[in-house]
Amino acid sequence: MTERSPQAPDANAIYVYAVCRAELPVDLDGVTGVAQEEPVRSLTFGSLTAIVQSVRSAEFTDEAWQERLTDEAELERYARAHHAVVSAVAAQAPTVPLPLATLYNGPDRARHALDAESVRFHTALRRVAHHAEWGVKVYAPASPGSRAAAAPPRPGAPAGQDRPAPGAGRAYLDRKRNLRTEREQRQEESLRVAEAVDAHVSRIAKASRRLRPHGQGAAGDHRVQVLNATYLVAEDRSGELDLLARSLREQTGAQIEVSGPWVPYSFVGEV
Repeated sequence: MTERSPQAPDANAIYVYAVCRAELPVDLDGVTGVAQEEPVRSLTFGSLTAIVQSVRSAEFTDEAWQERLTDEAELERYARAHHAVVSAVAAQAPTVPLPLATLYNGPDRARHALDAESVRFHTALRRVAHHAEWGVKVYAPASPGSRAAAAPPRPGAPAGQDRPAPGAGRAYLDRKRNLRTEREQRQEESLRVAEAVDAHVSRIAKASRRLRPHGQGAAGDHRVQVLNATYLVAEDRSGELDLLARSLREQTGAQIEVSGPWVPYSFVGEV
């Protein structure tokens, strides 16, 4: 949706954060957005409301964004400001978040472009109304002391013990083979648990999405993630999700993490 066209450096553009269906005026007090010198405000089109802010066009050119992408702290500041506005609106009305830096050359252009997408917005709003997004992650159990068990005969053993006992090499290979088999069995069991967790949670969810599991070592976490999924759950069933997660942990012994509720970013772009 974003349109960027050459404009005078001091020209303003309309930054659109979200589209919502609000029966009452949206309270935007205390919400600063990405341009703190300009107020975040409402812009109506048809029966829907866009949450917008005037920004300087020069700060959102392709070149400016390419430069911003190399500045992690600055990019995070924009992302947090955008998310803060979206979250404030979603707490008050069904909301479709728009991507970071969705811009139009003035309110009339924004209203016209958003109105052309109104069917899609209405469909998405019906889908997410009174629902929230929840994340569920499942981790494989840690391997029990495999390093020590797999240790080969010590080359620097004390005098008199530096020669392996007869059959020591064969025993070492057997231990390695057994450890590999146990590791594969744990992985298969973890995947089976992940599928079961996904099936159970999907039964109380309106929609779900499987995401790529995070690689081992991501963000300092060395656990093996076997399920990374997100679910669209009705607000009045969030307690049921919590009870289900507890029950599944007790039944399977698996590490199951539930996060949320979140603005349903994952369920508004596919309608």
